[in-house]
Amino acid sequence: MHCFVYASQRKPDTYVWLTRREGFDVLPEPLVLLLGELSFVLEVELTPQRRLPHDDSERVLANLAGQGWHMQTPPNETLSVCNQPNHNREIDPDQIVVRA
Repeated sequence: MHCFVYASQRKPDTYVWLTRREGFDVLPEPLVLLLGELSFVLEVELTPQRRLPHDDSERVLANLAGQGWHMQTPPNETLSVCNQPNHNREIDPDQIVVRA
């Protein structure tokens, strides 16, 4: 399958694989807002036998065939709020102080 890979300018080491060049219309709006601007990185012919450094090619191909896109995040990370720098802080409602 012919693929086009774009890097998120907002989320380091996060990539979006598409089946069409600049085919961003298939991406869910919340994902587009989260990732910010996407920059073209790579055009590649992906086969099940091709080894990828940080993802499984069969999983990428399945997502591309099923939904037209695949998102690759850094190993052991997700794009949830818990990855934000202040995720473990508590706010004391009686004080305007943030505690770590």
